[in-house]
Amino acid sequence: MKETVSTAMPPCFERWCQRFDDIFKTKAQRKEFRHYLGGLLGESERKNLSQLAADAVDVSYHSLRHFAVRANWSEIDINERRLQVMNSCRQTKISRGFSLIVDDSGHRKSGNFTHGVGRQYIGEIGKTDNGIVLVTTHLYDGRKSLPLDIELYQQGFSLPQGKEDPEFLKKPELALNLIDRTLNRGYHPAIVLIDAGYGNNTSFLFELENRKLKYLGGIAKNRKVTVENSENSGETVRVDELAQSLPDGAFTEVQLNPNKSKTLWVATMEVEVSRLSGKRSLAIVMNQPTFSEATDIAVRPKGDLLAHWKAHRDYFLTNVEANIVTPKWVVETYSQRNWVEVFYREAKVWLGLKEYQVRQKRSLMRHFILVMCAYTFILWHQLTGGLRRRWATKPLKTFTETLEAFRSAISYRFVCWLQENRDVFVRSKASKGLIWA
Repeated sequence: MKETVSTAMPPCFERWCQRFDDIFKTKAQRKEFRHYLGGLLGESERKNLSQLAADAVDVSYHSLRHFAVRANWSEIDINERRLQVMNSCRQTKISRGFSLIVDDSGHRKSGNFTHGVGRQYIGEIGKTDNGIVLVTTHLYDGRKSLPLDIELYQQGFSLPQGKEDPEFLKKPELALNLIDRTLNRGYHPAIVLIDAGYGNNTSFLFELENRKLKYLGGIAKNRKVTVENSENSGETVRVDELAQSLPDGAFTEVQLNPNKSKTLWVATMEVEVSRLSGKRSLAIVMNQPTFSEATDIAVRPKGDLLAHWKAHRDYFLTNVEANIVTPKWVVETYSQRNWVEVFYREAKVWLGLKEYQVRQKRSLMRHFILVMCAYTFILWHQLTGGLRRRWATKPLKTFTETLEAFRSAISYRFVCWLQENRDVFVRSKASKGLIWA
């Protein structure tokens, strides 16, 4: 059932919203916050402003749009409060030793009036198209997967002064700003996980090391490293050429996921990298035991837990101590990066991350952070078991199961409300041009 009404939402939703009430300056803002968040969590087929207003009994499109575009409230404060709420509960507390995942995700967007829109590589479809790209940081600690921060990437041509504009930042620069936000909160990751788009950027790795952060990142096959051993004494070679020169016995078999019988072959060694002092560990990961059997493929599919291992060869660089960097450690650690892909999929499919009817950067950021707030609401109840007490007879182990339980609660409460407020419902539908017998 896609219809909702704010006065009949489950009590747990109101308690969640009350945690943010002091951030808003007026009663109207607090009311629209509930409308927007409830619409994102509801069963509306679309999550744009028009649909959110159409599917709610007591919601005005113009009021909802004013809240998203012009109202005076801080999306940054909402995001900080969201993380404070998570950090204040024993079951959801952000502890030391988590993996900090840095990634970017894009989606198609037509036109050229929305901030950030332009022709660029869209990972969702695996090619260049007109769209928007977001840079994000994400936490995974073995129990929970939590989005931390998000920022809109704006290409130079979309800004008034081009690449000279003060707002123009490259993706690695945006990522460093988001990492600094995490550190400034006092959250200390055990390792930063990055793909080749960031791992191939030596300046980015240098800045991570300046912040005394450990990292494990993908690098391109044409990246050059210096190897010192009996066969290649101080020779600088491409990593794919190095992989081809290794004997078959150099690769160790690793079972990635026993349930899916995914087997990989990994070789690790110490190398030197230009502009980085000292040695780093290089890992070569293949889906076949020999280089000749493993052949490159152009595009990696995204969105499932084994996505990062569908390429036939992968190359990784890390500044973690060499005695820790075993083949099994490389595979198990980097596999955690797939949780950010799970978040992208759930936020886009269920919560409307890529659906909006706003153009300005601030309005876009408000939408993205409200989606993250809705996502965290479901995650919080999944981890604390709150919805299980009344709205589910089975364990809620995943985000989608918990969301379905909450939507069942919305439907049940709405049906109860409808029995006593049928005339209000009819008037609401009639005001939107629908005729009821």
